[in-house]
Amino acid sequence: MRVAVLGTGIMGGTTRRLGLLGCVLLAAGCGSTVRHASAPPQKHVAPVTRSTETAVVRRCAAGAVEQLGSSRRAYVAFAPRGAVAYRRPGHGVVARFGRANVNGYPTLFGVLAKRVGSDCRARWYRVELPIRPNGASGWISARAVRLTAVRARIDIDLARRRLTLFRGGRRLFSATVAVGAPATPTPTGRFYVNQILVPEDPNGPFGPAALGISAYSPVLTGWAQGGPVAIHGTDEPWSIGHAVSNGCIRLPNATLSRLVRAAAAGTPVIIHA
Repeated sequence: MRVAVLGTGIMGGTTRRLGLLGCVLLAAGCGSTVRHASAPPQKHVAPVTRSTETAVVRRCAAGAVEQLGSSRRAYVAFAPRGAVAYRRPGHGVVARFGRANVNGYPTLFGVLAKRVGSDCRARWYRVELPIRPNGASGWISARAVRLTAVRARIDIDLARRRLTLFRGGRRLFSATVAVGAPATPTPTGRFYVNQILVPEDPNGPFGPAALGISAYSPVLTGWAQGGPVAIHGTDEPWSIGHAVSNGCIRLPNATLSRLVRAAAAGTPVIIHA
């Protein structure tokens, strides 16, 4: 299988072709493959200005840690040259990341907090990591990333089989979804959209697009790429509302298209039982 990533719209719109790669959807055991994938332009994010960055920190004691984000706004960090994640700022390497992931999508992290210097500027960011175990986090140098604000948030209620999209803290829409089967459950926790993929066939098993998230299947550990999870469409509309997937979240295709237009890369995804 060949996968092409076309015009990311995030890191400069370059085009590259990757040979013999397994797509995130195949890796998650969602049932098929994607021959072509693209990362659409980010229309719903606003850059973090210097004034915004300064306003977040009320006190500028060197080494102070400030939480970032709220129910109305989150932050995503793009790493144009890759990044190293540490257990503590500068100590204990957790993982190393290139400028793009295995699918050719630019490397990005959900931002949780920052550690500042005496000049109130961020020196380090505590971020969510798209690796096992679920919920992994680490510290990355502020010099390695660029921050962007994200106003969308996705909430998934597994018990109700319901996905709700919020923007700026306000509910935009809610829809019924298919979730993981009892033997292959959808993981719970806080995650983020770490890639947006567009299949070659919009009428195929993944519908018009898929939002890859930083979650991994709790049971499919031997699958390619570690068994990552995605939110995608489906060619089996009868499955919506049922617990039938290998861990992925399925939406009706029309609703999935609406979600992709509203939720940028970096959007927080909260999954709860």
